[in-house]
Amino acid sequence: MPAESALTVELRYLVYTAFLALVMWIPYIMAAMAARGLGSVAGYPTGAYGDLPDWAQRSQRVHANLVENLVPFAALVVVAHLAGTTDAVTAFAVRLFFWARVAQAIVHMLGVPWLRTLAFFAGWIANLIILWRILY
Repeated sequence: MPAESALTVELRYLVYTAFLALVMWIPYIMAAMAARGLGSVAGYPTGAYGDLPDWAQRSQRVHANLVENLVPFAALVVVAHLAGTTDAVTAFAVRLFFWARVAQAIVHMLGVPWLRTLAFFAGWIANLIILWRILY
């Protein structure tokens, strides 16, 4: 197991975000199993999750959105790390991204539209901050 100091703040929050993406599928899969049964979910179900409760459908969408946004976030974090451009600003940005995504997941599943959008925007700004530190 690596020492506590082996990971920078940026890499640690990248790992936290990857873990978040790894577990965010659980709520909608549990809802699908409750609605359709394990056999249906384990097989190749037809159609989307339209027969699930709204919160479960939103849970699936917020998971997909995180997976989509994890790619540019990871690329920026790795490039900043390799380029040696990490500092207090990038440490702030990765924390902002992670906690914005946690907040977005919660408010999205609860169906709170404006807070969901603000949380997404905060994560997007966090990526731009990291990009700015890499380029300038």
